[in-house]
Amino acid sequence: MSFLAMKWPSPLLLSLACLVQFAASPALSAKDAPLPQELSTYLAKAEPESGWTLKAKSEFGECDYWHLNLKSQVWQDIPWEHDLVIFKPKNVTSEGKMVLLNEGGSFKPDKAMYGAFLANKMKVPVAIVLGVPKQPLFDGKREDDLIAETFIRYLETGDASWPLLFPMVKTVVKAMDAVGEFTGKDWGVKTDKFLLTGASKRGWTTWLTASSDPRVFAIAPMVIDVLNIPAQLPLQMDRFGKPSEQISPYTSRGLIPLGETAAAKRLWSMVDPYTYRAKYTMPKLILLGNNDPYWSPDALNVYWDETPGDKYISYTPNAGHNLMEVDASGIRQPLPMRALDNITAFVRAQFTGVALPKLGWKHGEAADGKLSLTVTADQPAKEARLWIAKSATKDFRKARWESQPLETGDGKSITAMVAKPESGYIAYYADLNYEVDGTPLWLCTQLRLAGEGL
Repeated sequence: MSFLAMKWPSPLLLSLACLVQFAASPALSAKDAPLPQELSTYLAKAEPESGWTLKAKSEFGECDYWHLNLKSQVWQDIPWEHDLVIFKPKNVTSEGKMVLLNEGGSFKPDKAMYGAFLANKMKVPVAIVLGVPKQPLFDGKREDDLIAETFIRYLETGDASWPLLFPMVKTVVKAMDAVGEFTGKDWGVKTDKFLLTGASKRGWTTWLTASSDPRVFAIAPMVIDVLNIPAQLPLQMDRFGKPSEQISPYTSRGLIPLGETAAAKRLWSMVDPYTYRAKYTMPKLILLGNNDPYWSPDALNVYWDETPGDKYISYTPNAGHNLMEVDASGIRQPLPMRALDNITAFVRAQFTGVALPKLGWKHGEAADGKLSLTVTADQPAKEARLWIAKSATKDFRKARWESQPLETGDGKSITAMVAKPESGYIAYYADLNYEVDGTPLWLCTQLRLAGEGL
């Protein structure tokens, strides 16, 4: 999959920077507080320089592709330009829908290979917009160093256009504009519905774009498990005993802890996707690695219940931030195959109208003291497994996940029994296997920790 071409094994060092300040503050309520308008105001700002041109048309195997140059905006007097590459299998007709992947970097020949691979595997048109964000900037800063710099400049100036996530979202919006215009002219069918995806901070961008543009009909954010920022650091402190080591761009600049200021609170309310959660009514597949060093293992639990609409969990066991599984001998997969299959099955369902299974689950405790996990489904599963990891502490980042098959019966009600640890801690969840248009799909329950004090 083009995940490799998209460089999303690259470091995230996501901005948990201000979380200590939030830890003692009440969480913002979508019901009690009006939504911040800074993002929508920035998106509404006219961009006279915005536009696109077709650079080249080519093909890779059984896939045609068009390479566009996109000018998305001028941000802080800096023009943003991007490669926007649209892939369409030769045997696929456009029906006004497209997968849109946002990523960093620029277009190179290997990305034609991965883009064509994606489009052929998914059997739909796929566009990749690159250069999200434009970088390096401000004395060579990239990725989270660059995000941290823009957050500091917002706090220093009060200029609400500074947070880097805003121009990143606008890039995706302008990419949708360009794809719509191009396909309307060249294919005769304007693309006006998009399934968005992206990894790490591009997954963050996916969430925020979905809150802002009605053309987004489904999303598949990857390895961004930090929604509900006010609740995340206390959880991380409990699980790790300290903030993740991966946030050094912020700690080294004194952003942690950040003072109790109105500007700091406003900043994090503006960029936290959880703030806009009422808008996420579209279908969602959340793809995460169980050993991702950036997040608490059960970080999803602090935003899952309040996320509306159809939603699905895709955990990849023994995988970190790149979603590539590592076997017991330490050999890493060359591609994130489980995530690839899951996102492909999700895409096929959203594009064809196939109904995905609706899962429910309940955690409990049996009379013998064992923990129970009961999963119900409206479609029978082909297979079900219980995944368990053990750790001396609540830090599972280096734990090994092992699975065992579960009796499926009629496939619609499955119960797993888990022995409580005599010492230390365990983490566990179940996944159920289905198939969508010939592609396997593993849907998961929430992950739960158990042990002393939990």
